[in-house]
Amino acid sequence: MDIHKVLSLLPHRYPFLMIDRVLEFEHDKRVLAIKNVTYNEPFFNGHFPVRPVMPGVMVVEALAQATGLLAMESHPDLVGEDALYYFVGIDKARFKRPVEPGDQLHLEVTMNGVKRGIWMFSGKATVDGKTVATAELMCTSREF
Repeated sequence: MDIHKVLSLLPHRYPFLMIDRVLEFEHDKRVLAIKNVTYNEPFFNGHFPVRPVMPGVMVVEALAQATGLLAMESHPDLVGEDALYYFVGIDKARFKRPVEPGDQLHLEVTMNGVKRGIWMFSGKATVDGKTVATAELMCTSREF
């Protein structure tokens, strides 16, 4: 998926869009997406001016957006034009190393199942093959 496909699926826009491209997609199973981290990201002005580090919550948000792509592309009937896809929970979030400007964040998300309208995923973020964060994510879709 290129950026145009990503924009057609996710409602997020600058400065909150955290996915630049999808490298791999397996229907109902997994997605591998990338976020190119640049010095121009607005959060770097305050986090931290002397040594810019991507906030961990932004890494988790990037993983959550990857779950959205997996769900929306796998089930457009459930997460379509009349519904929004919401991040509703996170468990076991762990941060292993910092993400800095110039890094390419690889976001791998695996679908674990759906129960009572709650989608469950495992996510892992890596830079240069090294794990920077892991989390279990829960999301749902709701009509608006």
